[in-house]
Amino acid sequence: MRFLVFQHIACEHPGIFRKFFAADGISWDAVELDEGEPIPALENYDALWVMGGPMDVWDIEECPWLIEEKRAIRRWVRDLGRPFVGLCLGHQLLADALGGTCGPQRPSEIGVLDVALTPEAGSDPVFGDLPKWFKAVQWHSVRVAQPPEGAVVLAQSDVCPCQAMRVGRNAWSMQYHVEIEENTIADWGNIPAYAAALERTHGPGALPRMAETAKPHMANFSADAEKLYRNFMREISSR
Repeated sequence: MRFLVFQHIACEHPGIFRKFFAADGISWDAVELDEGEPIPALENYDALWVMGGPMDVWDIEECPWLIEEKRAIRRWVRDLGRPFVGLCLGHQLLADALGGTCGPQRPSEIGVLDVALTPEAGSDPVFGDLPKWFKAVQWHSVRVAQPPEGAVVLAQSDVCPCQAMRVGRNAWSMQYHVEIEENTIADWGNIPAYAAALERTHGPGALPRMAETAKPHMANFSADAEKLYRNFMREISSR
């Protein structure tokens, strides 16, 4: 298989999923959209992964490439009907591209926070056997306010009703970060926009506190990521 990955900042890559891709012999091409790299022919790929980033879905004046990215996501999911995974900004872009809406997340969700699966997740082929409640890394100030038509909400939190969703039979997305590795929080803390959002939410010195809070959960983060990946691969390979 060959995967296409849309990236919006170099440090937000597939993270731990790179290890799983390598183990399965999957080749993947990353397109750094924020650096002006063009989107290649979609037909050459078997799955599309869309990662996070510091921009918002409506920042089309500052990031005009978002227009073409949304068009590509819409074509991939609706017209080509191929497998899709979106994380954080990728979750929001899926909603926006398919007619849903996004808006401010109040309060912002930044930290190691609780996420719970919805009853509908029990019958989903990717989420069905994941833990019903778990801790996850969150780092967002925008949310999916209205999922697109036909979407099934698969996870939620106390302040964000759409933490994960499936659209149709081929697209899954998550607001929280499942790709976390040991160095992820420290790397993201080097991004001024991310560091500022973290300190606005939790005050000075929030970065080392967040990293320390995450440490006891790293094994579960990895196990949940691998389970989700294996379920996704099983589902798309069976078609």
